[in-house]
Amino acid sequence: MDAALLLEYGWVLLVLVALEGILAADNALVMAIMVKHLPDEQRKKALFYGLAGAFVFRFGSLFAISFLVDVWQVQAIGAIYLLFIAINHIIKRYVKKDDHEKVKEKGEKGEKGSGFWPTVIKVELADIAFAVDSILAAVALAVTLPTTNLPQIGGLDGGQFLVIFAGGLIGLIIMRFAATWFVKLLNERPGLETAAFLIVGWVGVKLAVYTLAHPELAIIDEHFPESKLWKIFFWIVLIAIAAGGWFLSKKKEAPTEVEKDAEEMMKKVENE
Repeated sequence: MDAALLLEYGWVLLVLVALEGILAADNALVMAIMVKHLPDEQRKKALFYGLAGAFVFRFGSLFAISFLVDVWQVQAIGAIYLLFIAINHIIKRYVKKDDHEKVKEKGEKGEKGSGFWPTVIKVELADIAFAVDSILAAVALAVTLPTTNLPQIGGLDGGQFLVIFAGGLIGLIIMRFAATWFVKLLNERPGLETAAFLIVGWVGVKLAVYTLAHPELAIIDEHFPESKLWKIFFWIVLIAIAAGGWFLSKKKEAPTEVEKDAEEMMKKVENE
């Protein structure tokens, strides 16, 4: 690959790493709530099993989606799902005003009395949902990258597949070894969480544009998603969202109880 191509691929991978990190921190908070009622040793095991299950599911689904990525119905479902989770987060956070402490209260009521294996299953299901979010976002970012001379895998160019694969692998590494750092970052810059979900929604728009340009639909020109004008506009908006999340954040005076719990539990998992 030439320098320009490497730069474009590297930029997309960098964005995926940042997005995976922020979402991983949010996911860590949710999982901390889910396992809080268990004894200390069982908490670590439940989180570890959850991460192991996420590894298997994430890469299994990656290979599956690589063969379905050219199906416009799959693209449309993916776009709708990404837009849904972004809008759902905004409504919960700013309309219903559900912060992590309220979620904690609900979680503790729901989880009270759950045994070890039922909790592991719930963590696994949550991890699967997180993996779907990450993979769909990665696919949406990668599908319009220029093709390479690498062998095609399913409906994806080999280079595009490797970017999605690397993004998924880095996401799991972050969940396993660096989630606490991102939890701290979210405490210092809480607006990044909302920015991450807005980016997920914007990536959903990108996937919707890609779907509308599918040859079987041809609602817009099929070359538009690869055009310089659309790519420049997409990245300007994405960078503006990220910058807004960073600079408009007001640092919290102190982390909440659930954030402290999440940081403590993820540290124990990372040290295993």
